[in-house]
Amino acid sequence: MLPDRTTTVLILLSVVLSLALAAGIAAAALARWDSSSIPTALVRAGVAFGGTLSLGIALIALVVAAWP
Repeated sequence: MLPDRTTTVLILLSVVLSLALAAGIAAAALARWDSSSIPTALVRAGVAFGGTLSLGIALIALVVAAWP
């Protein structure tokens, strides 16, 4: 049995949010490892989180629009 559209979208959103959070944490850790200050590391983490989340949401919108 295939899941309905709402379930699929919620699962995809949770996956994208998890990946974006992991990207943000990794960016902050790498920035701190590169001897950046904490505010700079937080800015890099925010940019990575926002970019990953935006791309993921765009891909989810594409999947939902192409759903038969």
